[in-house]
Amino acid sequence: MSSSSSSSFPAVLTCKAAVAWGPGQPLVIEEVEVSPPQPMEIRIKVVSTSLCRSDLSAWETQAIFPRIFGHEASGVVESVGPGVTEFSEGDHVLTLFTGECKTCRHCTSGKSNMCQVLGLERRGVMHSDQKTRFSIKGKPIYHYCAVSSFSEYTVVHSGCAVKVSLAVPLEKICLLSCGVAAGLGAAWNVADISKGSTVVIYGLGTVGLSVAQGAKVRGASQIIGVDINPEKSEIAKTFGVTHFVNPKECNDSIQQVINRITDGGADYAFECIGDTGMITTALQSCCQGWGLTVTLGVPKVNPELTAHYGMFLSGRTLKGSLFGGWKPKSDLPSLVDMYSKKDIQIDEYITHNISFEDINQAFTLMKEGKCLRCVIHLPA
Repeated sequence: MSSSSSSSFPAVLTCKAAVAWGPGQPLVIEEVEVSPPQPMEIRIKVVSTSLCRSDLSAWETQAIFPRIFGHEASGVVESVGPGVTEFSEGDHVLTLFTGECKTCRHCTSGKSNMCQVLGLERRGVMHSDQKTRFSIKGKPIYHYCAVSSFSEYTVVHSGCAVKVSLAVPLEKICLLSCGVAAGLGAAWNVADISKGSTVVIYGLGTVGLSVAQGAKVRGASQIIGVDINPEKSEIAKTFGVTHFVNPKECNDSIQQVINRITDGGADYAFECIGDTGMITTALQSCCQGWGLTVTLGVPKVNPELTAHYGMFLSGRTLKGSLFGGWKPKSDLPSLVDMYSKKDIQIDEYITHNISFEDINQAFTLMKEGKCLRCVIHLPA
């Protein structure tokens, strides 16, 4: 990394980043210029980042390129922009793909984590001036989810990062900035799983297994995991799954199988795949009267949902979940504390540790279904 100025003020710096030049094209390690943080922004030295399925999906399908993906990350504050008072150089932070301004209607409601100011950013530019902080030879390189952590350095709005204890390992807790927290929150905040209840989870990736962990902590009596990958069976037990069901091995429909296991349908169903057709299946595997289906997956195709009104007339409920309902800046420190006290598992989701230069290997492993989370380690 090199800086363009020896001044005490933050200057443009040059570092390495994994740039996606087009949909589905292998990422290329490039020298990029990273602008200094503007008002209410911070520049972060990324320490560890992991590949989330939404990165993979966007890389395959989205139209904004060239781009730096990555949003599940941890790092150290390198510099702060004007007006920033809550962060200082050297602070350890988690990045947030959806921010929290703490002043808008949603942030102050106590009912929502959908910040009206710093919510999901899909346009590839910074909130404040609609410009990028990355460039190569003067040409803009676009952001992803307000984070872009596949870079040695990145710039985020101060509302899109949260300070964490210096004592916790950054290479582990990066998973809390998206997948693990999303699953735990869906179980605890959105569904509010009760003790002794029955739960079915469609899709046993990191998010689905985090739902399982959350259900286990809440004392669910049955936690049924549904996945077409037979290799998920054993690891699922680690996170609390009591029954593993592979639809490819069932003669009856999966909802019929679930209804038999649960004596009439599960209390809670979670769709963690991103398949709108599977949402209908999840609804059908819930019990009448109070069955609740929570959808966490983000579909790549066919985003419209079709369901028979009788599903809801019979008392079933469908809810959506973004980041598990957590208010990210307010709530994530409590999850970090739970990890420190060994009240929740994180390390067990990390199936591969990969060097930054080998980042494309992480994409291959996820496409082939051979990993949960690949943690990518940036150069020190």
